[in-house]
Amino acid sequence: MIDKEKYLPVGTVVLLKGGNKRVMITSYLIFSAGEEKDKKMYDYGGCRYPEGLIDSSTGIGFNHEDIEKIIHLGLEDDEEYKTLNDSLKQYGETLKEEFLKTISGE
Repeated sequence: MIDKEKYLPVGTVVLLKGGNKRVMITSYLIFSAGEEKDKKMYDYGGCRYPEGLIDSSTGIGFNHEDIEKIIHLGLEDDEEYKTLNDSLKQYGETLKEEFLKTISGE
C-alpha cells in the first residue's frame, strides 16, 4: 500500500499506473513547460530508470496518486526526511493554491 500522506524520498523508483517503464524520483513540486494557461503542477519530477535524465525533454512530471507500485524506496534519513516531508506537505498545498489562482486568472 502506498502512503498517500507523504512525499516519497528522492531516489525512489516507482511504476506509474498504466506504465511499463520504471521512473526514479528526482525532484518535488515541479511545473510543466509551456504557455501559462497550459502549465501543470506535479508532486514529483522524475526520469526513466535506469537510463536517467538524458536531456531536458525526457523529464517526467507525475502526482502521488499516479503511482501504482514502489519498486525501491530511496534513502530516508529520519530527522532530515521528516522535516523535508512536513515542509513539502505544507508548502506544496500553498504553492498549488497559488498556482491554480495564477492559471485561472484570479
